[in-house]
Parts: sequence; structure tokens; C-alpha cells
Amino acid sequence: MRLGLMIGYAGAQLELPLEIIQAADQLGYYAVWTAEAYGSDCVTPLAWIGGQTQHIHLGTAIMQMPARSPAMTAMTAMTLDQLSGGRMLLGLGLSGPQVVEGWHGQAYGKPLGKTREYVQIVRTILAREQPLVHHGEHYQIPYQGADATGLGKPLKSILHGRADLPIYLAAIGPKNVELAAEIADGWLPIFFSPRHYNEVFKPSVEAGFAKAATDKSLINFDIAPSVPVVLGDDVERCRNAVKPFLALYVGGMGAKGKNFYYDLVCRYGYAEAADTIQTLYLQGKKLEAAAAVPDALVDDIALCGPKARIAERLQLWKASPVTTLNLTGTTLDAVHVMAELLL
Repeated sequence: MRLGLMIGYAGAQLELPLEIIQAADQLGYYAVWTAEAYGSDCVTPLAWIGGQTQHIHLGTAIMQMPARSPAMTAMTAMTLDQLSGGRMLLGLGLSGPQVVEGWHGQAYGKPLGKTREYVQIVRTILAREQPLVHHGEHYQIPYQGADATGLGKPLKSILHGRADLPIYLAAIGPKNVELAAEIADGWLPIFFSPRHYNEVFKPSVEAGFAKAATDKSLINFDIAPSVPVVLGDDVERCRNAVKPFLALYVGGMGAKGKNFYYDLVCRYGYAEAADTIQTLYLQGKKLEAAAAVPDALVDDIALCGPKARIAERLQLWKASPVTTLNLTGTTLDAVHVMAELLL
């Protein structure tokens, strides 16, 4: 199992944990991942990090597809890949309706169809086998709308990209996970529970492999979840550091009936708790919502406590098909401890 760092997106002030990232680089961590919501973007910090590291791969987790055309995404990925000496990992995701329509001003539409076409276009650009032509339900290249000038022409990237540049998809719903297993090189789940892999995720992963155009299996598919790691002697205090994060997503990242994270923890068996968390959070009672997060749910998706407890609980992760474990919300001490335990 490889190790990675997920540094997420910034709050009001962008401050990159460069000391932690550079330590991970020296310790042999596989990747560092940046994210974006509706503030800091994921690309600029990644370029900054790439200029101050040597070996660690540079991943976007995720680059929001509605924010960029497929061509712009391919251009950005090729550029960062060449500047970093081939370290780019392209993680893509659609985000949710609140961000897609409320921030980017784009129709949320049909996520599965859009994602399939988007990845196909990016791969065509990276391959450079022919000028880009795509006529799908969601993307028309060259553009052929009623307001088109008619001057658009198929183009091939001037920059020579890597045809095998890895593409990851963020997914947690059954159909999205299936699509990731079918068309992507890796999968970026959030709130992944190794204890629930077989009943919640495995059917979708195997269905995706069965549909893939090439031979796909767990051998050549990177399952790379983001996992909160909180090191400390007081287990309860460590768990409490994770609970506000869970409450934010389960309670507030989406309206009632349109919250993918709520749906996921329900599939884990926490439907009653999820309903309480969501109700409290949407009432503005964020502290109460965090307090309603069960300890068992935290232990399902995070590693909390002293080194010995983390080492013990890591056995469940090692027995799962996870291939890259991306630490979130971690410290320099935790980076070193996890390296001792896994690398």
C-alpha cells in the first residue's frame, strides 16, 4: 500500500503545508493531492508544490469538470506533467448541483454521460493520434450549434502529452463507482470504509471492470481514498477532530435528497445518525451535528489514536483492495509514523 497526502482546498487564507509535503517527498510518499470547491483552485497550488518537491506525484482531487472544457483540462494536465518531469495525476470530478449550478453557472445535467464524454475527449487529446473531433450528447467539437461561425476546425495539441497520463475519477455512488472502474485508471473515494467494501463498493467495481474496453482488475486500478489520520494519546479527542468534517459533508454538502455523502453513510448502516446530523446541520446547529456523529462511523473512515492503535486498525485497510492511502488533516509526526508503519 502506497501513501499519499491530501491537502484539500484553502479556507479564507491559502497556506500550504510545505514542510509536511517536503517531508513526505523525502520519505517516499507516492502523491500529494490538491482540491477545489468555490475558493482556491487546485492547479495553482499544485504547480507551486511541484516546483518545491522532487519525486512525489502531483494529483488533482479533484479538478472540477464543469469549471473547464475538456480541452482546457488536457492542456493544464500536459503542461504540469511536462514541467514536473512526468509526475502529474489527473483527478476529475463533477462536484454537486449546488456548486455546478450555483457557482459555475452550468447545468448539472446527466453526470454519467457527461463524465464519460469528458474523459474520452481528454484521452483523445493526450493520445494525439488524430485531430480532435467529438460529436456527443454533451460536447460538440468542433462546435456546431446554431450560433456557430462555421470556422471551427479539428485541432491536434501542439504540446505532446503522455497518452498514458493517469486519469482518476472521484465517485461514491454505485453508478459513478462503476464508471470509474470502467474508464479510469484510478478511483478517488471520500469517506471510504474498508469494512464495508464488499457489500457497498465491490459489486460496482467489478461491474465496471467487466465493461472496460481493456483488461481491468485490481492489479491495474488504483483505489486511492482520502483518510483522516489523527495521531494522539486521547482517542476520543482524536475522533472529535474528525467529526466536524463528517458533519459538514453528511449534513451540509447538498440539499435533502441530493446529498451523496448522506446517502453513502446510510449505505454503511448509519441512516438514523445521518438523518440526525443532516437535520441539525441544516438548522444551523453545527456543533450539535458534529456531536451526533457516531464514534463507529469515525473509526470506519479514519485512523485515530496513538501509534499502536493506528497500527492495529491499519490491518483492516491492508486487507482491503486500497492501493494508495491518502492522509488528510495530518501532522508532521503522523506523516513520519505512517511512513514507519507502511513504507
